[in-house]
Amino acid sequence: MGSAQADVLGQLTEAGVAVWLDDISRERLVTGSLSELMRDRHVVGVTSNPTIFAHALSTGSAYDPQISDLATRDVRLDEASRMVTTYDIRWACDVLRPAYDASGGLDGRVSIEVDPGLAGDTAKTIAEARALWWLVDRPNMFIKIPATAAGLPAITAALAEGISVNVTLIFALERYREVIDAFMAGLELAVAAGHDLAGITSVASFFVSRVDTEVDRRLDKIGTSEAAALRGKAAIANARLAYEVFEQSVATPRWRALAGAGARPQRPLWASTSAKDPAYRDTIYVEDLVAPGTVNTMPEATVHAMADHGVMRGNTIAGSYDDSRAVFADLAALGIEYDDVVKVLEEEGVAKFVASWQELLATIRSEMAAVGQR
Repeated sequence: MGSAQADVLGQLTEAGVAVWLDDISRERLVTGSLSELMRDRHVVGVTSNPTIFAHALSTGSAYDPQISDLATRDVRLDEASRMVTTYDIRWACDVLRPAYDASGGLDGRVSIEVDPGLAGDTAKTIAEARALWWLVDRPNMFIKIPATAAGLPAITAALAEGISVNVTLIFALERYREVIDAFMAGLELAVAAGHDLAGITSVASFFVSRVDTEVDRRLDKIGTSEAAALRGKAAIANARLAYEVFEQSVATPRWRALAGAGARPQRPLWASTSAKDPAYRDTIYVEDLVAPGTVNTMPEATVHAMADHGVMRGNTIAGSYDDSRAVFADLAALGIEYDDVVKVLEEEGVAKFVASWQELLATIRSEMAAVGQR
């Protein structure tokens, strides 16, 4: 690798974008791969989700000793899944602790998601968030709560209790505004309860590439040259407009009051940042979403791609809002309605994570049963 490209991720960091890894596995922890990415690729955070854990459990043998012990103890399946996943999260929190300390608690964060099957149940989501927070018992973790209608009051409740939250599965700008309101409401309640706001942090995970996948599918069905010209534009436009909403939110008197009490902004986090369409540059969802005070969580392949051939062009969000709005006006003119797109994406997102969670449980069940047969 040439020296000109050697530290492009360092340049990204200097531009105000925190580099996080969207992956975790026991093997990655055992081999020291996560520490190497921190050292060599400026990684200062980790996100996980049910799909990532399902993949990790289905490959390799790193989990075998723990699963054997759980089976020997006749641990219930749902509790076994918590034991397996929180073990990885706790370990990763310890690995990331230097980044947490160096950033004053801003980065060095590791996220674990509540059971996505609870996305429609506020009370159970809150109870699960409390249980995971207690079980991992590390200050540098995030509880991931989906930004569903039922998730919003759970986000407020968790923050009010001093639990740091990664709000996940955000697609719609209006839902993002509701997330910001839930975030501020939680901090206001935390202040009233006597919590130190400096110790409570949050990110809002805006899913990016899936927007292009859904919109491009609809554009391809239309099949005109006008439709083809709009391929690959919706996701970046949506995320850029989300950043505009973020900027507006931190300029309000409500936020200034919270900041005066020691609160930190809820940073926008760009998730789903691998390019799904091979026609697109594999670093598009990093290069085109550079702005201060953001997080980009990338699969390892995207991290390495950015380090190898990523191109930094400064702040690529500033001044883009009118053009971004024009993209959605052009889509609407073709009959592609924004509200329908984001509704489909949220429903599919929850369903995919529920399916992955069931796959994770099935893998653990199978592994535990195999222990009993030996």
